[in-house]
Amino acid sequence: MLHCIFYPYFCIRKIETELTSKILSMKILLYTILALTAASVGSVILSGSLLLLNNKWLGKVSSYLLYLAGGTLLGSALLGLIPEATETLDIHTVMLWLLIGLILFFLLEKIILWRTCHNENCERQNHAAAPMIIIGDAFHNAIDGVVIAASFLTSVELGIFVTTSVVLHEIPQELGDFGILIKSGYSRKKALFYNLLSGSSALVAGIAAYFVLDIIQTFIPYIIAIAAASFLYVSLADLIPEMHKETKPKESLIQILLILTGIAIIFISTGEHAH
Repeated sequence: MLHCIFYPYFCIRKIETELTSKILSMKILLYTILALTAASVGSVILSGSLLLLNNKWLGKVSSYLLYLAGGTLLGSALLGLIPEATETLDIHTVMLWLLIGLILFFLLEKIILWRTCHNENCERQNHAAAPMIIIGDAFHNAIDGVVIAASFLTSVELGIFVTTSVVLHEIPQELGDFGILIKSGYSRKKALFYNLLSGSSALVAGIAAYFVLDIIQTFIPYIIAIAAASFLYVSLADLIPEMHKETKPKESLIQILLILTGIAIIFISTGEHAH
C-alpha cells in the first residue's frame, strides 16, 4: 500500500495489466464456450434439421459435407495442428505422439466407436449397436471438447479453424448416427434427444478442460499432437474409404474439388494465423 503511495504510476500500470489479462481470459473463455456449443449442440441440431429433407437431398448434402470435412481435417492436421505443436516440441516428439494418437484412436474405434457395421450379421446387431453408438459418441465428443479448449488456449485463430473442422466432420457423422438409431427402432425425436445428450459431453469436457489446461499449459502441445492424430485418423480411416465407394467420374471430381476447398479454407486460416 505504501509502495503505491510513493509510486502510483507503477501500481496503476500493474492494475491495468492485470485487468487486461482478466478481460482477455474472459474473452477466450466466451469464445471457447461458443465454439463448444456450436461443435456439440449446434452440429447435432443442424444435422437433425437436415432430416427434414427428402431422402434424395439428404443423401447429397451429407455426402458433400463429408467430402468437405475430409479436406478440412487433413488441412487442420497437416497445416495447422502439427506445425503448432512443433513450435513448442521437437519434431521427433510430435511424430511420436502423433503415432501414439493414431494407435489409440484405432483401438478406441475398435472397442467403443462402433458407428456402423458392414457384415451379414448387421441386422441382429442393430439393437446392440445403438447404445454403443451413443456411448462411443459421448467419448468422441468429449475428446473434441478438450481439443477445442486446448486450441483456443493456444490462440483464437487456431481455435476457430479447429472448431470449423470439428463441426464439418461431426455433421455427416451425426447424420449417420441418426440413421442407425432410427433403424434400431428409435423415433426421430428420441434419436435427436440421445444425440444431443452425447453431443453435450463436448461442452462439459471442454469447459472443464479449459480451467485445467489454463493451469497446466505444458500439456497443450501434446494434446494438439493427439488432436492431429484424431483428425488424420478420421479423414484417412473413415471419410476417404467412404468416398472411394463412389466411382463415377463426376462424383469423383466433386470429391476432389470439395477436398481441395476444405484444405484451402484451412490454408487461408493458417496463413492469417502465421507467427
